[in-house]
Amino acid sequence: MRIAVVGAGGVGGFFGARLAAAGDEVTFVARGRHLEAIRADGLSVRSALGDLRVAPEAVVPSIADVPAADVVLVAVKLWDTEDVAKQLRPLAEAGATVISLQNGVQKDDVLREHLPARSVMGGACYISAFIEEPGVVRHNGTLQKLVFGEFGAHGAEPSRRAGALLDRCAAAGIEAEVSPAVERVIWEKFVFLTGLSGTTSAVRQPIGVVRGTPGSRALLRDVMREAAAVGRARGVDLDAGLADERLAFCDTLPADMTSSMHNDLKNGNRLELPWLSGAVADLGRELGVPAPRNQAIADVLSPYVMGAPATGAE
Repeated sequence: MRIAVVGAGGVGGFFGARLAAAGDEVTFVARGRHLEAIRADGLSVRSALGDLRVAPEAVVPSIADVPAADVVLVAVKLWDTEDVAKQLRPLAEAGATVISLQNGVQKDDVLREHLPARSVMGGACYISAFIEEPGVVRHNGTLQKLVFGEFGAHGAEPSRRAGALLDRCAAAGIEAEVSPAVERVIWEKFVFLTGLSGTTSAVRQPIGVVRGTPGSRALLRDVMREAAAVGRARGVDLDAGLADERLAFCDTLPADMTSSMHNDLKNGNRLELPWLSGAVADLGRELGVPAPRNQAIADVLSPYVMGAPATGAE
């Protein structure tokens, strides 16, 4: 299978490298120091499941440099989605299936604004991985899973293209499944991720501290309840007890686990906040669903959205 991976960071780098190792023709789109390092020495993936290395010639600096693709995996930060969608149109019109592995619940709406709706398949990923240094991706732990499927499948058998990708994932040792309710899967992940990212960032502590302190534990629960309520108002079939179930799941996580947004906050990087707690608050307003806890997190962290703010000190 010809696969283009747009964004060769933790998510794209790991899954793309495993597919490449299984014999698929994978082209990575990267930029900056990461691109330069891959061009010089290839892409290295360090993982408890086995280290991998992708040859330097597998990386290109632009989507326009991808000759052809059967599947495009989008793994860039959420603020780049619209720009990437515009650039993907020639590949999509030529028949490529586009699957976003990004966080958030608005990503596929953005893709469908610029691409043929038929070309967009829903997707979600479950992994902890990051760029350890330019040219090197580190996979934390052993969790690595992809879920994808056609929008509006409603219990139908997997489509031919979904089944083909599932086969390639199996060959690559990637845990994967085709979901007949992929929009619900995306929202279920979003509910959890909004809680994890919002609270670890606002409290500036890992999940162990958040869940172990009564006030911040209540905040975590309420943030997820608000997100789930917004999803239901959007017509997504989410269980009434989803937030409480996700809270129980948080109790099983390693105490030192944090979120990518918390890491970005600590490192002074731009935040995906507007597409997480900010999105819950914005969508809640549109739908008439109160989301005061998510709004508070969006407000508290707003000075850091574009990175560490200038202090004004001389």
